[in-house]
Amino acid sequence: MELIFNELTVWHWLALGLVLFGIEMMTGTFDLMMLAIAAWLTGAFAYFGPDAYTTWQGQLVIFGAAAFVLVALGRTLFSGLRGTVDEHPTLNKRMAGLIGQRGIATGDFAGGAGQIKVGDTVWGAEAADPNVPIRAGDAVVVEGARMTTAVVRRA
Repeated sequence: MELIFNELTVWHWLALGLVLFGIEMMTGTFDLMMLAIAAWLTGAFAYFGPDAYTTWQGQLVIFGAAAFVLVALGRTLFSGLRGTVDEHPTLNKRMAGLIGQRGIATGDFAGGAGQIKVGDTVWGAEAADPNVPIRAGDAVVVEGARMTTAVVRRA
């Protein structure tokens, strides 16, 4: 084994870091990324460090210490990066993104249904309270959405 370790170079550490990083991209464990960074730091140590300390034993000690510290930091200080991120609540839900926006009625609402213009888009709409008439040009606020129809009230 000593013959193998005697041949450790900067390129071995950089390659190990790339392999670990590639596996990290496929698995998403976050720990392998820390090990990849530790391998790259060890490669930098092997390149820039004094010759007396860059023996294979010194490189393994640096790798072990860096790996331990980085994994510990990843599990404690950077633990928020490990969590899964829920998608944005209105991502790919265009009607839900309309809620709370203001628009203008493009025509009189007949039977509680009509059309509104929000921004540069015209949407089908229904009145939240069918007893309150909405006329063309009235300002409206989107209160909700029902399938592809905005539920609005007069502003």
